[in-house]
Amino acid sequence: MMAGRHPFDPVTQEIIEGKLLATVDEMGIVMARTSMSPVIYEVLDFACGLLTAKGELVAQMNGITLFTGTFGRQVKTLIDRFGSDLVDGDVLLTNDPYAGGTHACDFAIVKPIFVDGILLAFAINVAHYIDVGGSVPGSLAPNATSVFQEGLRLPGVRIMRNDILSDDILHIIAENVRMPETALGDLTAQIATVRVAARRMQEFAAKYGAPTLIAAFDHILNVSEKLSREAIAALPDGVYRATDIIDGDGVTDDPIAVQVAVTIEGDQITADFTGCPPAVAGPINCARGALESAVRTILKALVAPQSPSNEGWFRPLTVIAPAGTVFTAEKPSPTGWYYEGSVHASELVWKALAKLVPDRFSAGSYSSLCVAYISGDDRSGRPFIHIEPQHGGWGASAERDGANALISLTDGDTYNYSVEVIEARFPLLVRRYALNVEDGAGAGRRRGGFGIIREYEILGEKASAYCSFGRTRTKPWGMDGGHEGTANGLQVMSSEGHVDQYGRAAHIPLESGDVVRIVTGGGGGWGDPSARDRDLIETDLKNGFISMEAATSLYGYRGRIAE
Repeated sequence: MMAGRHPFDPVTQEIIEGKLLATVDEMGIVMARTSMSPVIYEVLDFACGLLTAKGELVAQMNGITLFTGTFGRQVKTLIDRFGSDLVDGDVLLTNDPYAGGTHACDFAIVKPIFVDGILLAFAINVAHYIDVGGSVPGSLAPNATSVFQEGLRLPGVRIMRNDILSDDILHIIAENVRMPETALGDLTAQIATVRVAARRMQEFAAKYGAPTLIAAFDHILNVSEKLSREAIAALPDGVYRATDIIDGDGVTDDPIAVQVAVTIEGDQITADFTGCPPAVAGPINCARGALESAVRTILKALVAPQSPSNEGWFRPLTVIAPAGTVFTAEKPSPTGWYYEGSVHASELVWKALAKLVPDRFSAGSYSSLCVAYISGDDRSGRPFIHIEPQHGGWGASAERDGANALISLTDGDTYNYSVEVIEARFPLLVRRYALNVEDGAGAGRRRGGFGIIREYEILGEKASAYCSFGRTRTKPWGMDGGHEGTANGLQVMSSEGHVDQYGRAAHIPLESGDVVRIVTGGGGGWGDPSARDRDLIETDLKNGFISMEAATSLYGYRGRIAE
């Protein structure tokens, strides 16, 4: 067989594909072992990839789901900026949400890879920095009204030339962030990963030849495109619509109505967000790159959830959205909490297609990452910033109960902290970590999964917190008669016993002995609760997941549980 004019060897192709995936995984291992921030080495809030010389993704490690669609846009923007001025030994940096990225805290380090003077590929590492300056520790003010309040932006700069770091850029970063040692350590770790990728690609080129590698890239993309089109073509043509509500933007609590129309026509799929509101005052906006990535996440779940990600899968997809909306924000609209907005774009498409593929999609989930920042000084007087995403309940599917305590759709293969790491690194005591069976989950023939309860006691003299939780009022949606899920929320319990409730809050003062209690919601149910199997009800009763009262009122259960 022939791939263009280059002879195609399926064995060599399989080996090269394996080596590409091994390379991005190696990049990830290097990053996790050498970074300075727990949010990177514990949570794994980063992702690595390899792209063609044209900026098309060919291999990506498991990592942040929302970076799936941003890599290509970011690299293509850098190609447009630097053009023929790129040379071997360059390393580039961008964290601009309006140039294909997400928010200023996500630094993208990109290295062009040359073989015999010819540009062969790009390596990229995008990682979340614990602080990039701005108006609050951690940089993500929930009430920011301008991107200029969200920290340092470097929209396409050369951080290395001839493999030598730019002292000027390092100086700018160090002088603009609250924890310079950590930031520069994470930057060094990122640079190490893209240099590892460059070495591996040059080794592959020496063994197989650059033309073989380029042909292998094309084959990966073309095969994925073909499979994607086949999966889409197997679905019935039509227009599938969904609506949702975003619970406030951080500046006001006003509900924000959003919508999508998903059109399947032959082997093509279009997600049209026309009719969504203009960019809001607060920072839950996302830019176009994050929107496209949010939609790509759902397409990948639709056509090939288990296959490695690359650009080919997304060639049949078109995303339509006017400029300047809540999903296509433009400068200077704030985007710090972009994942709180973009998850609604993902869930809109998910919701529109759920009835079409009930074996693969579920009812609504807790959606929000439920991130809270806790900052202050530790017992030695040094500043600390604790940031952590939380797990929650996912919706039920047609034949299975929802997943309990699973990370949000936006974050993919990431984690929250172990209790031991939190207590070792921060002046915090984890008082409780449990499934949130108190609030329950959406009832149904298959019930939703449960969220969590996580409590942190403040050990330092003084601290403060801020948060931006979605789905605090608009609960996860049920399917086919299933009940909606339960809400997210943050509570602060003072040492005197007073309890305050928060959703999106810009400043929460804390004192020693106060307890920050994070509650994540349960997912929506699927199907009529009265049709739930008796043995499933009894298993939930035995496990303490539901009370006898709930079993009776929600499911019509009549009986006794054996001791």
